Amino acid sequence: MSPAKQASQGEAAAAVAAGARLEAMRRRVRLSRMAVWTVIAAGPIALCVAVASSPTTVEAATPAKPASVRTTAAVDPGGYAQLFVSAWLRSSADDTTTAQARLAQSLAPDVELPDPHADAQPAPQSVTAVRSAQRDGGAWSVTVAAQYADGTVRYFAVPVAADSTGASFAVTGAPGVVAGPGRAETKSASAYGVSVPEGDLSSAVGEFLAAYLTGAGEVGRYLAPGVTLSAVSPAPYAAVSVQHVSAVEEAAAAETVPADGTTVRVLVRVEARDADGRWPLAYELALTVRSSRWEVAALQSGTAQDGGAR
Repeated sequence: MSPAKQASQGEAAAAVAAGARLEAMRRRVRLSRMAVWTVIAAGPIALCVAVASSPTTVEAATPAKPASVRTTAAVDPGGYAQLFVSAWLRSSADDTTTAQARLAQSLAPDVELPDPHADAQPAPQSVTAVRSAQRDGGAWSVTVAAQYADGTVRYFAVPVAADSTGASFAVTGAPGVVAGPGRAETKSASAYGVSVPEGDLSSAVGEFLAAYLTGAGEVGRYLAPGVTLSAVSPAPYAAVSVQHVSAVEEAAAAETVPADGTTVRVLVRVEARDADGRWPLAYELALTVRSSRWEVAALQSGTAQDGGAR
C-alpha cells in the first residue's frame, strides 16, 4: 500500500474516533439535562437531595465568630468601707436616729452600733482606707485607719462583699481592730547621683516651678514644643526657691548648655512659702535642650526616690 493511501486511512480513522467522542459527550449532556428536569419535576425535596448528594458540591466555610470574652474590672471597695467606719465610729446605740447612725445601718443593717460612754474619746478627725485585699467569691477585707486629735491611729479590718459586676457592695460583719500595716523598706540608693551646680539648668527649673506654683509668669514659655501643662490654680504659694538639683545624666552638670536635643532627668528639691509657713517639696522633671536653652519636657512628680534629703 502506498504511503499516501495509508495517510488517508489514518486521517479517516482519527475523524471517526473524534466523532465518537463528540457523540458520547452529547449523550452525557442530554442525560444530565434529563436528570435535572426530572429532579425539578419531582419537587423541591428531591432537588435538595440531589444537590446534597452531588460530589461536586462545595460547602462554603462559615466564618468563625470570635469568642466573646467578658472581663470585669475589680472595683476596690475601700471607699465604701471607709464611709461605713466613719459613720459607725460617730454613732451610738443609745440614739439610732442620728444621721450617722442611720448611714451606718443603711450600709450594714446586720452590724451592731457601738455604745460609747459620755466621756469617751471624741470621734476621729479623719478616716482613711489604707489597704484592700481581695478574697475568694467576691469577698474583700479592707483596712481602714481612724486618726484622732491626739495623734493616735486605730486600724479596723472591715469585711466587704462585692457583686459579680463590682457595682454593689455590702459590709458583711462588724469591723475588727487590727495592727496597722508595717513600714516597707525603701531603696537607699538614688538614680539621681549627679549633683547639678547653679547655672542655666538650675535657673530654668527654678523659673518653671515659680510659674507653676506661684503664678509668677507663664508656664508655657518654659515647656518644650508639644508639651501641655497648666499651672496649679489657684496658686498655692507666694515664693519658691531651689534648694538642690540632682540628675541621672552627667550632661546636666556641664558648665555650658549641651547640644540641642540633649535630654536629662533631674530631681529638684525646693522650698515653698506661703502665709502659713515653709514647705519642703520635690519634683522629678525631664528637660531637653532646644536653641541652646533648657526646656521642660515632662513633669513626673511623686515618682522620685532620692534616699532622703542631702
